[in-house]
Amino acid sequence: MSLPPLSPEQLVKPSHFELRMSLIFATLFVSQGTHLPYFPLWLQAKGFHAEQIAVILAAPMFLRVMTTPMLTALADRAKDRANVYIVLVAASMVVSAGYFLPATYVIVLAVSLLLTIVWTPHSPMADSLALSGVRRFGSNYTAMRKWGSISYLGANVAGGFILAAAGPQAVPAIIVISLGAALVAAVAAPRMGRPRKASPLSATEIQHKAPSLFNAYFLYFTLGVGIITASHAFLYGFVSIYWKSIGIGDSVVGLLWAWGVVSEVCMFLFFNRIFASVSVVRVMVIAGIGSIVRWVAFPLVWPLGLGVAGFFLVQSLHSVSVAMVLIGLQKMIGETVSEERTGAAQGIAYFFNGFFMAAVTLVSGPLYDRLGVDGFWAMIPIAIIGVVLIGLASRSAPKQPVRR
Repeated sequence: MSLPPLSPEQLVKPSHFELRMSLIFATLFVSQGTHLPYFPLWLQAKGFHAEQIAVILAAPMFLRVMTTPMLTALADRAKDRANVYIVLVAASMVVSAGYFLPATYVIVLAVSLLLTIVWTPHSPMADSLALSGVRRFGSNYTAMRKWGSISYLGANVAGGFILAAAGPQAVPAIIVISLGAALVAAVAAPRMGRPRKASPLSATEIQHKAPSLFNAYFLYFTLGVGIITASHAFLYGFVSIYWKSIGIGDSVVGLLWAWGVVSEVCMFLFFNRIFASVSVVRVMVIAGIGSIVRWVAFPLVWPLGLGVAGFFLVQSLHSVSVAMVLIGLQKMIGETVSEERTGAAQGIAYFFNGFFMAAVTLVSGPLYDRLGVDGFWAMIPIAIIGVVLIGLASRSAPKQPVRR
């Protein structure tokens, strides 16, 4: 089905489009680059035990799997996605201030649930605005999006130094301030008019086009991707807490997180040179094996006396266990899913990733409580299941790439 025609106003490129979108991406990822590594440390500092931390981290993951497609669908029907984006960023800043309330379990859980509803859609909506510029005006998506990766990396590093000086209580303040900066950038977002194409995570897109994707290859592959990704839940939830427990300082924790991101970016830069001729199934099997090696190695680093250098080495595997999964998924979709169904394919993959990540995060709390760092070994069979599913997918792989 052809897209509706552009209005005369939509044919005019907004002034400084690339700069304005770059600012949106740069401000968008500061709060995320603070929340992932340091929010668990704040929860621990507030006296929550591992099982409570797991629930506070996992419950929003379950919720956002359902609410994000609904909100992106709402944005698809709006006069301009930018207006919805502004409202959601403003709401996120207001709700995140709830972390300054008395830090009881009920209050923190409630704030986290409300925050995930309005916070999670930021990234797909920003992507949708940027991609509208790519389609209409030939803008370079990578040149705009790279500032998100740079700011995420900067937040990892700067957050560690801030926590080293001020302690974990600084985390809510960093999140609120960074969301305030994101709101300033959002107000300056380029107006693109009524969307012509649904967002990748839109519920409307998924509902209308998902049934045609229900074949063995696609389902086994996306399930495998979701489960390999979910094997990282223990890392995301509790590695900062573990590093602190063995005496690693906040600034070094930030550098360890940042090194993982650097490794990921390096894989993005050099993937085609190294793996251009490798099939997507083999790419994903390599990623799964990289995850298994990572979870085998993590509990051994400190007992073997490898020190912080050993953790930097293991964090280098982020380039394999995370970056290659992301690239492999997009490569599979590009090779086997027609363009008009790409949004639905992304939505299904998002659902699987989110659901399995939430489930494994939920059990990671009791694992850390009982096993400590040895809980990483419980991630090994999860990653193995993902690799097996990828192997099952290979048996149903299409012989020819899809016609665009």
